[in-house]
Amino acid sequence: MIIAVPKEILAGENRVAITPDVASKLIKKGFEIHVQKGAGEKAGYLDESYTAAGAKVIDNLETLYSSADIVLKVQRPVEHPELNKHEVDLIKEGSLLITFMYSLHYPEVAKRCAEKGINVIAMEAIPRTTLAQKMDALSSQANIAGYKSVILAANHLPKIFPLMMTAAGTISPSKVVIMGAGVAGLQALGTAKRLGAVVEVSDIRPAVKEEVESLGGKFIEVETDENMQDEGGYAKEASEEFLKKQKELIFKHITEADIVITTALVPGRKAPVLVTEEMVKKMRPGSVVLDMAVEFGGNCEVSENGKTVVKHGVTIIGEPNLPSLVAKNSSDVYAKNQMALLDHISKEGKVELNFEDEIVKGSVICYDKQVVHERTKALLN
Repeated sequence: MIIAVPKEILAGENRVAITPDVASKLIKKGFEIHVQKGAGEKAGYLDESYTAAGAKVIDNLETLYSSADIVLKVQRPVEHPELNKHEVDLIKEGSLLITFMYSLHYPEVAKRCAEKGINVIAMEAIPRTTLAQKMDALSSQANIAGYKSVILAANHLPKIFPLMMTAAGTISPSKVVIMGAGVAGLQALGTAKRLGAVVEVSDIRPAVKEEVESLGGKFIEVETDENMQDEGGYAKEASEEFLKKQKELIFKHITEADIVITTALVPGRKAPVLVTEEMVKKMRPGSVVLDMAVEFGGNCEVSENGKTVVKHGVTIIGEPNLPSLVAKNSSDVYAKNQMALLDHISKEGKVELNFEDEIVKGSVICYDKQVVHERTKALLN
């Protein structure tokens, strides 16, 4: 089977789905790899390295897609700015597309793929099970995003992070508040602590308190009788009563922080507003808010998608694609996630989708000209 790896065209995307090292391994497993010319350049992988790995570099995108049995991408299909065609129209019928689809936010793209007869596996829909850990691209990318969020916020802060004793006096450490203790939030916590900051973390799931404290953070606990975690370990959508209680508690913590990093996402829903404009107004001049949920509505009321702005004396960073800013490492771990998935669904270079398998059942969005993913289907209906 031929695997095609196109160059990503969504604005701001620097990652590539497959690295030369993974391409070499997939070729040994019986696949043929075709890579679009320049696909890996922004991530630091040149065409020559793909050729040396045994892959074939193809200049023409339409030629690339027309020969592919499997298409590996990072981002969902979008309108091609140069060809004036949607990527869905370029991918041939019967192909298997494996990518971050985010079909709960972009169900119309899934519908378009189904109508074209493109089978789709969404990397964000891989179940969070022990067996699927090696395929968990959401976690691998969130890890990198959590690290980069702290570095980016620190760069905008007019202070240093650590306590410093100098002949001229003592510099007190910066205070960082992190909203959300998922993979990204915990990595942000670890990174901020390593840089010397005092870190507080808020999460709607009391179960994560131990993890936060084990990394040296202080847990901001909202007392509740609600079960705030679903079967997959993700945060559930909180009630209005809980969100009100949470905002009242964290108001003081946020307004006294030097940096606030928000990471709260609920799959298929608009991101909850955790940092209101009133909170931003009360923050110290020069403080920084980094909104990791800005692409899906934002956790900060005044953040702007794709922009860094100053409001009420506070710098608000609305970077929607933090892993893309560390494209080499992000591409490397994502490629390994995709290879692990291909290992799971293929044998001797041929893919077979077994819908009795939990991973296949959970992650396939489109199959045989139908949207089969239940939550996506419900949105479309």
